[in-house]
Amino acid sequence: MTAIVRTSWHKAEVVANHRWTERLLSLRIRTQAMPFKAGQFVTLRLPVVVNGQTELVAKSYSLINAPHEAEVEIFYNIVPNGRLSNALARLVAGDHLEISQPAKGFFVLEEIPTVANLWMVATGTGLGPYLSILKTAEVWERFQQIVLVHSVPQREELLYADLIQGFARKNPQQFRFVACVTREANPAGLETRVTTALASGALEALAGLEIKAEDSHVMLCGNHNMLDDMKALLAERGMQRHLRHKPGHITTEQYF
Repeated sequence: MTAIVRTSWHKAEVVANHRWTERLLSLRIRTQAMPFKAGQFVTLRLPVVVNGQTELVAKSYSLINAPHEAEVEIFYNIVPNGRLSNALARLVAGDHLEISQPAKGFFVLEEIPTVANLWMVATGTGLGPYLSILKTAEVWERFQQIVLVHSVPQREELLYADLIQGFARKNPQQFRFVACVTREANPAGLETRVTTALASGALEALAGLEIKAEDSHVMLCGNHNMLDDMKALLAERGMQRHLRHKPGHITTEQYF
């Protein structure tokens, strides 16, 4: 019988809260040692005043930091009228909040079958768990080719560029990055939705690699429309969701 691991709450101190754009921020916090697997998520909790009453508001976020890094990092967006995201955006260094332990989730490498090619497809802040995974040695040891695809509305939202370029410099024969921008020109990548790029062949042409059931696994992280459309397109290639009891080719993590 699998032991039940109960969630506990721990105090965390804000180290930095960097605003990239009007709606995208990165929160770095310090808390007690927190073992986790790259790709997992935690829940953050803050007291927020709602209609004159103070309530504890919580939401789950994927970790960007790798398991060996001391500080916890979260990449998040401000949701219009979102109580927690707006409260998080107001935090400054020295402020405190609560973080859940242990981290949870199955969007991790040990759940991915060993194949030649790994595709990591993200919309928006869905980029986060991939950055954590790409900071680990395991992903580079297991897969021959790794393609990271990030789709955003505006070029200014193609964040963590230095980190991603670092992966490319260190692994030039193994790693490719494809940026999809949907609402403006994108000279360095694609100017369309990732699903449209897959359907037209433009995505694979730019990556220089095909997505095939025989040798590829596709990780999808982002909004439900992207996930649904990508799964439908991949199903046309004979690719299906990967389950422990039924091996497949697609692993998903849905962001709202």
